[in-house]
Amino acid sequence: MAGTAQGGAARSDVPGDVPQTNTETANPMSRSAQSRFPIPDTATLTLLGSRDENLRVAEELLEADVHVRGNEVTLTGAPADVAFGERVFAELVTLAERGQQVGPDTVRRTVGMLSAGGKESPAEVLSMDILSRRGRTIRPKTLNQKRYVDAIDKHTVVFGIGPAGTGKTYLAMAKAVQALQAKQVTRIILTRPAVEAGERLGFLPGTLSEKIDPYLRPLYDALHDMVDPDSIPRLIQAGTIEIAPLAYMRGRTLNDAFIILDEAQNTTPEQMKMFLTRLGFNSKIVVTGDVTQVDLPTGQRSGLRVVREILEGVDDLHFATLTSQDVVRHRLVGDIVDAYEKWQAVQDTANNGWKGRH
Repeated sequence: MAGTAQGGAARSDVPGDVPQTNTETANPMSRSAQSRFPIPDTATLTLLGSRDENLRVAEELLEADVHVRGNEVTLTGAPADVAFGERVFAELVTLAERGQQVGPDTVRRTVGMLSAGGKESPAEVLSMDILSRRGRTIRPKTLNQKRYVDAIDKHTVVFGIGPAGTGKTYLAMAKAVQALQAKQVTRIILTRPAVEAGERLGFLPGTLSEKIDPYLRPLYDALHDMVDPDSIPRLIQAGTIEIAPLAYMRGRTLNDAFIILDEAQNTTPEQMKMFLTRLGFNSKIVVTGDVTQVDLPTGQRSGLRVVREILEGVDDLHFATLTSQDVVRHRLVGDIVDAYEKWQAVQDTANNGWKGRH
């Protein structure tokens, strides 16, 4: 470990929101630099984290040597590494001073965004509020998630494509509830294709509603996080919120609505066309799915896989791509997604090689 926080006396002459740095370059031949700057008193505890856990993550991810004493940070290393470390700490201080929670994942995401070289400020991305309820705020947690949310604001039809755990449906749902609360739309329509995963609906026990409920349950679960659960039955009865299988969309024109099609990889090209052409006036559509998890029968093409080839370049329509780097579940989920993608690439290469020999 390069350095740990120690309980020195906090300085009272703290600067403003962004740390003021004093970079001292050593012998130019050594390519070494050092920067010292104070952390504002109001941000110190939040920034360092419980038992200095944030500091340990920063030490692990940054190339510069990190040392903290009291509320002063010292970075030592190659000039570029020191400059990068300064940017990371400046963003984290901004988040802490805005009252945002700063945890190990926040540090990782901040380093990741700055490493990617984008123009967006991590502090701006991670403090963008979409919806608040019961003291809990829903906001994008990665740069791609923010771009996805921004695209929903700017475009009438948005496709959110990416692996499990990247927040595709959850963020779309939050934007739908936000639009309803702001009276930009008068209703929310949530739909999924009811694909028989191993069992045919006709052989499942219960009424039609009971048969399709397992397919729609994830949409109810997300909705419960954002709307008072006691009000959901009333909103559904009034038609303000509708949750239904994709087949129920046929023949309709959907006006003044925020419409979400989830698990769209399980649509056929014909179903995808049917759904997209339901779009009415003053409505918005968000289509989400993971093209690596298609449950359609063998030989059946996924509507989500081919729609990009068909609609790429159409005005007021946007394709947002999320990756394993945008997974906001347990960190292991991103590693699992990466491992499966690598395995699939090997299988595809082997299959193509076998086909080439025959």
